[in-house]
Amino acid sequence: MATVRIQEAASYRLDEIYRYTRDRWGTEQADRYIVGLFDTFGKIQSHAVTSRPIPGEFGVEGYIARYERHLIYWRRLSNGDIGIVTILHARMHQIDRFREDFGL
Repeated sequence: MATVRIQEAASYRLDEIYRYTRDRWGTEQADRYIVGLFDTFGKIQSHAVTSRPIPGEFGVEGYIARYERHLIYWRRLSNGDIGIVTILHARMHQIDRFREDFGL
């Protein structure tokens, strides 16, 4: 079975999400939200969550899955593993943030 790999931009976004949630709603909620994100990563791996292709205007191949108010951008790595590329809030301007995280 493929392994889930958290890539650098996604790791940074996870830290941001945790800090924001903790500061706004407390540590317990922040912990629950992060655990929910990681559960969703596992569901991506086991095909238990719906993913759709990243729109062509983003200029990269991959998929998008949703967890509550966040979009998880992922792709299949050359060794077959799942690479979690970035995680963006649904209200963010997706193309600009996505390009920023990919260095495009």
